[in-house]
Amino acid sequence: MLKTFFKIFFTVCFFIFFISCKKSEITFTSNITPQIISEIQNGSGVFLYPLRDVEIEVYYYVPNNYNNESKIFFAMHGGGRDAEGVRNSMISAANQYNYIIIAPKIDATNFSLGDQYILGNVYEDGDNPSEQTLNDENDWTFSLIEPLFDSLNSTLNLSEENYNIIGFSAGGQFVQRFILFKPEARFSKAIVAAPGWYTVIDTNIDFPYGFGNSILDFNNIENLFSKKIYFIVGELDNNPNAYGLRRNDYADAQGITRIERAVHFYNVSSNIASENNYDFNWNLDIIPNTNHSWLPSLQFALNLINN
Repeated sequence: MLKTFFKIFFTVCFFIFFISCKKSEITFTSNITPQIISEIQNGSGVFLYPLRDVEIEVYYYVPNNYNNESKIFFAMHGGGRDAEGVRNSMISAANQYNYIIIAPKIDATNFSLGDQYILGNVYEDGDNPSEQTLNDENDWTFSLIEPLFDSLNSTLNLSEENYNIIGFSAGGQFVQRFILFKPEARFSKAIVAAPGWYTVIDTNIDFPYGFGNSILDFNNIENLFSKKIYFIVGELDNNPNAYGLRRNDYADAQGITRIERAVHFYNVSSNIASENNYDFNWNLDIIPNTNHSWLPSLQFALNLINN
C-alpha cells in the first residue's frame, strides 16, 4: 500500500516538474546581466554585441554633449540591412534632441529575413508555429533590445528608464511584433513605419497573420493599448506589386497594399479597444505625398514624437 502511494506521489511530482519546464512557458523578460561596452565613445562608431550564438554589429552615434539624461533611440533597418545608413540619417536628430542612436545590424548571413528578423526567431518556422518548434526566449531576435538597453545604460551611466524605437519596412515588421511578444518592454514611444504586413490582434487567425496557434496572449493587449505607439505609412505607398511585398491569401486579407494593410490593422485594434472600453493611445498617420521611403518617414516620425 505504502509502496503504491510513493509510486503515485513521485509520478505526480515528475509530471508537475515536466509541465513546469515546457518551452511554451514564456517569461517575456530578460535575465541577461548588462555588460560594459568598452568600444563605445562620443561620435559615430560600431561595436559587437552577442545575439544568439553570433556577435552582431551595432552602429551608434553618441552626441558630444550627451549627459545622463540623454535618451536611447533604437532604429531597426529595412530589408536592405543598412544599419550604418540608418544611423547616419539620424545624426542630425540626435544632436537636436539629445538622442543616442543605436542601430543593430541583423545581418543576412546569420539571420533570415522572414523567420529570424521580421518574425523575431520566436519559432524555428514562423509560418508554421508549434509548441515543439518554439525557441528559447533568449534566442529570440526580439530579445536583443532590452539587455542591449541595460548594457548601454550601464556603459554610459544613463538615468533614463525608457527608450524610443523605430523600424521602417522590414524593421517596421520587427517593431510591430516586438511590442506584441515583449509586452513589458520599456519603450516610451514606438514607431512602426510602413511594414509590408502585420500580425493582427485576432485569435481566430493563425500566426504569423494573427494570434491563433501561438503564445501571444490577448490578456496583454489592454496594457499595450495604453502605450504611445505610432503607425505611419506613405500616402503613395499603394503599389500592390511592390518589391518584397508579401502576397498570399492570408496577407491579402489585410489589404493588397501597405497603406490598406496599415488601415486594416489599426481599425481592428481600435475596434477591440472600443468594444472593451480600453484606453487607446495608438495613432495612425498617413504621410502626404510620400511613397515607400525611409527619409520622409523618419522626418515625419520625428515631428510626431518631438512636437
